[in-house]
Amino acid sequence: MVENPSLTDSVTAWTLADGRDLLFFNLPGRAPAPVPDLRPLPPRSESLSELRFDQTTGQWVIIAPARQDRTYLPPRGECPLCPGPTGLTSEIPAQDYDVVVFENRFASLSGSGGGLSASSEFDPVPGSGRCEVICFSSDHDSSFASLAPTQARLVVEAWRHRTADLLGRPEIAQVFCFENRGEEIGVTLTHPHGQIYGYPFLTPRTEQMLRHASLYREQHGSNLFGDLVAREVADGRRIVSRDWAFTAFVPFAARWPVEVHIYPNRFVHSLLDLSGAELDAFSAMYQDVLQRLDRMYDAPLPYMAGLHQYPEGEGCFHVEIISTRRSADKLKYLASSESVMDAFINDVVPETLAERLRSL
Repeated sequence: MVENPSLTDSVTAWTLADGRDLLFFNLPGRAPAPVPDLRPLPPRSESLSELRFDQTTGQWVIIAPARQDRTYLPPRGECPLCPGPTGLTSEIPAQDYDVVVFENRFASLSGSGGGLSASSEFDPVPGSGRCEVICFSSDHDSSFASLAPTQARLVVEAWRHRTADLLGRPEIAQVFCFENRGEEIGVTLTHPHGQIYGYPFLTPRTEQMLRHASLYREQHGSNLFGDLVAREVADGRRIVSRDWAFTAFVPFAARWPVEVHIYPNRFVHSLLDLSGAELDAFSAMYQDVLQRLDRMYDAPLPYMAGLHQYPEGEGCFHVEIISTRRSADKLKYLASSESVMDAFINDVVPETLAERLRSL
């Protein structure tokens, strides 16, 4: 891990009414003023979900019925992610905040547990792990793309902090920071926020990518992801933006009508390996790409964005941003070919998308 100074003066810890952790990440010179959480919340339980092993695919499936009760598109005045200075209305009991992270009340994964073993019978195991919510700003009407640069950088700092903390826990094998934006994507809270999952297993996508990267190393003697970025730069047609530290491009075999990847120009496993200057550059590049995407149509683009991070091995840190919007008034739905057979059909030519994003 590269050591670099934090932009935060401090991280302030707080506890919610049901015992969940809440962390305030503060801009320099600012300090939160949290108040007691007075909501009559039911006691927490660490056994609200379970993992079931799919023998046909070799994949773990999370069964989390408690998520059915999560807050769904509340009126603006009842948003649980806006500041709650009375301690009676919000997940963030404070007059204001910069960036906050708290344990998800309706978590898919929670609690500590032992190692996973694939059962040969119909035996579920506890859904151990951790699910957190990260709020990018107290401003209900903002977005990651519209944040002030220092605010966006603070979000990156919070991602980095949580990655380090969660990877240090024995029950967690992978940390995934992500954002879903837009009702078209299925978002149930419109306040600008993302989530952080600590999985007790490597996700299927990660395992698949690592297998391909290991095979590539055996065949070519070099890293798959580093060579991929070099080839995209040499080709140039799918490059969206590039600076000294990061390269953004539409992948050659893009699956989605809008898909942009952001890679570091040097090989690193995760946010933990980036220097302070590289973290600054990453924050700026990420915002630049999101701002271009929001200029594609008359309304903000619904999207999913995820940070691929790896504790070691051949995996290279990168960000994947995708959208189901295939035109100004049409969405792409995952039909049988995609959903059942995992064989994607893309109606948009990657080079055409890249050219448009460059012009924006």
